[in-house]
Amino acid sequence: MNNQALYNYILGVTDNSLILAQRLGELCGHGPSLETDIAITNISLDLLGQCRSYYQYAAKIKGGDTTEDSIAMLRTEREYVNVLLVEQPNEHFGFVIARQFLFDVFHLLQMQELQNSKDETLASIAAKNIKETLYHRRFSSDWVKRLGDGTEQSHAKMQEAIDALWRYTNELFEITEDDQKMIDAGIGVDVSKFKETYYKQVAEVLEEATLKVPENKYFQTGGKKGIHTEHLGYLLTDLQYMQRTYPNMKW
Repeated sequence: MNNQALYNYILGVTDNSLILAQRLGELCGHGPSLETDIAITNISLDLLGQCRSYYQYAAKIKGGDTTEDSIAMLRTEREYVNVLLVEQPNEHFGFVIARQFLFDVFHLLQMQELQNSKDETLASIAAKNIKETLYHRRFSSDWVKRLGDGTEQSHAKMQEAIDALWRYTNELFEITEDDQKMIDAGIGVDVSKFKETYYKQVAEVLEEATLKVPENKYFQTGGKKGIHTEHLGYLLTDLQYMQRTYPNMKW
């Protein structure tokens, strides 16, 4: 077993959820309605809960004085390997929903495959996450339809968000060197195998929402290699503030 490759693979899976959870957490108290505000906050908490299980396992693999907190809170920007999609800012509610939807469709397909991993810990975490991820996908899909097939303004904003975020979707299916090692070992998920299914499922929801599938063929990448947009640094400033200001603080 290549422990370093497994460690890196786990980060590749769960950094997405951590960064997206932080983005959603920024919206607490700012939702368009009380019900939606609570739902978004709960999704953020779901994702953070999932992160804990992965990071605890990663810390065990890494050994030494590594903890779930040090992995989540004390890495530098270039050490995070989340995709660029999840770090994009909350421009408006349409952006929040579009970003969530484009990730949720992928995340559910990924968890459905990861539950068959030969690594029993990863398989059990994925199996446990599926119920929550199903809810996330249903929530974001419903809102895409409501906004897309709503008023003229909501339709325009939803289309704007889909068009702007589309460039980040292809990175979801990139496979790193460590990913490939874990795929070959029967531990990791070959995400390229459900790329066609992903775009088909996304297109079906967009069509029902009276939205157009973007035609641009240019895709932006870099997150999986630690090369991020300018937005991640600002996000990490908030995420890591307490840990860096009060090192080893205990409640």
